[in-house]
Amino acid sequence: MPTLAALVLPLKPRVTAVLLHPVAKPLLGATLMAPAGYLLWGALNDHLGANPAEALIRQSGEMTLRCLLLTLAVTPLREITGWAALARFRRLLGLLTFTWGLLHLLSYGWLDMGLEMSEILRDIIKRPFILVGSLTLLLMVPLAATSFNAAIKALGAARWKRLHQLVYAAGILAIVHFLWMRSGKNVLGAVFVYGAILVVLLAWRLRGRFTSAGAGFR
Repeated sequence: MPTLAALVLPLKPRVTAVLLHPVAKPLLGATLMAPAGYLLWGALNDHLGANPAEALIRQSGEMTLRCLLLTLAVTPLREITGWAALARFRRLLGLLTFTWGLLHLLSYGWLDMGLEMSEILRDIIKRPFILVGSLTLLLMVPLAATSFNAAIKALGAARWKRLHQLVYAAGILAIVHFLWMRSGKNVLGAVFVYGAILVVLLAWRLRGRFTSAGAGFR
């Protein structure tokens, strides 16, 4: 039975040309940020239901999680398909994840809490799932701040890679945050889907480490 790599190999030249096209990155960024435009339009035109603030918080949170999972999926997809050009989208996806995370925080802090810092701090302490979400975004700050070539040169490739392994912890915390939030309403279908995707992506990462370690003993 042919492997996935063998099946996609004939497509590699065309796919690579598309991935390397100058408009590929702007198009990806516009596509993943388009929901923000829809949410803004919906908020201004009263199309987000009876509780617009909740809709904005929920949907911006899910977009953060989706972009985070896409970021984590880049390396496995690149290795499975052999489409090396996928790697050029990883940092962009990371920055989009952070952007959506900031929008999620802003939606909560502004629309739900009125930007009252004392109230926000009390709410974080009172509701642990918000604390977990805050820690998730906090982990993303150094990743976003060092998602540039100058940062790689300043830190060195090895230290930069170690730092950016925080993305795996951020992924786990994001799922915990989402699970905790949804468990109160007993709506867990999406949580299981996102959680399963994360487990597969982390398992792929661990598989690669064990394979590399085993190769060192042969």
